[in-house]
Amino acid sequence: MFLDALIDAILDSIKLLPFLFLTYLLMEIIENRTSDHTKQILRQSGKMGPIFGGLLGAFPQCGFSAAAANLYAGRVVTMGTLLAVFLSTSDEMLPVFLSESVAVSTILKILGLKVLIGIAAGFLIDLTVNRREFWLTMKRKGDPRKNNPFEIKKLCEQEQCHCSSGIWVSTITHTVQVFFFILLISLILNLGITAIGEEELKQFILNKPVIGEILAGLIGLIPNCAASVVLAQLYLEGAMNFGALMSGLLVGAGVGILVLLRVNKSVKQNARIILLLYGIGVICGILIELLKIGELLGI
Repeated sequence: MFLDALIDAILDSIKLLPFLFLTYLLMEIIENRTSDHTKQILRQSGKMGPIFGGLLGAFPQCGFSAAAANLYAGRVVTMGTLLAVFLSTSDEMLPVFLSESVAVSTILKILGLKVLIGIAAGFLIDLTVNRREFWLTMKRKGDPRKNNPFEIKKLCEQEQCHCSSGIWVSTITHTVQVFFFILLISLILNLGITAIGEEELKQFILNKPVIGEILAGLIGLIPNCAASVVLAQLYLEGAMNFGALMSGLLVGAGVGILVLLRVNKSVKQNARIILLLYGIGVICGILIELLKIGELLGI
């Protein structure tokens, strides 16, 4: 049973390799050409920060959530802008979905939903939870590197983000990492299908209302690419409903949370941001599932 499941998982994963590689290569090219420009836009976004944060966060850029965390630590952007970036960040969902031939229209709808939620939540936070800090940030000027000497590139290397390793090295590294994550998840799912049956697997706990969204949100808090790969694969295999997928993807912010914990000195602020991120992601996921938003969008 194990050998059959392993062979199937290997064959299925190998088929995805060319698509993963090409997707990551394109993502690296885009990032290298736009990274500094998008960070500059975020620095100058002012009161409209959540709009720019939500839109820019959806673009596949390694370390952008890390950059947003650093800008927040320097009080160059607001908490609402930071959370807009975190909520809209797509991380590894995009290459996994593309490699699995998910319809581009479906991917765009998911990204669009994440962007809208990120923007709305960002403005709501700036106008309510974070109103005092919002106005202080608007009055403050400066380069975050003067306020916080932390080097984002150094963290990326430590967390194996490989943002600064060059296009080819970064592309190959990301491709290999995600390939093995997909292989592992595929093997586990194949064993589950063989042992308990496909229909029983689809009744898995992550398909349960509310509980699925709560657990998926916890998976999203894992601060590396494994989280979004797991979420995407479980959803594609039918072991997770759309609401749970959205909860996990909304909460997932890549290495952004790790950067925040390292560069922002206030433990209280960091805890508030993480709780808000998790709460917003889970609540939105529950509402999306209850209101059948996926069906309405044709996903």
